[in-house]
Amino acid sequence: MVKKKQANINILVELDENKIPEKLIWSAPDGGVDKKNSKAIFLSIWDHKNKESLSIDLWTKEMPLEEMNEFFYQSLLTMGEAFHKATGNNKIKGALKKFSESIEKDLNIDKNHKKRS
Repeated sequence: MVKKKQANINILVELDENKIPEKLIWSAPDGGVDKKNSKAIFLSIWDHKNKESLSIDLWTKEMPLEEMNEFFYQSLLTMGEAFHKATGNNKIKGALKKFSESIEKDLNIDKNHKKRS
């Protein structure tokens, strides 16, 4: 019998007395990430039995609005790339990229620091 390989991704959430995240620390040992601090996490999980997307979206009190704007902007671009990789659908990838670019100005995205796709 062949033993299957497993990998762990761990997310540690430190909360204040009101259960608001103060620290987000994640590790992915197989990816070379060990106890890396983050200010925000957006994780989607597919529940195949109920045919619905479940999500965990957390951000710390220290997450500046400008970084949240950049985070969501880049997340939309990344979703387009991931969708294209999974399905080969260029139309949806392009639509997400176009939408991202249409809100770029409203979000005050710094064009010198934005993620390229």
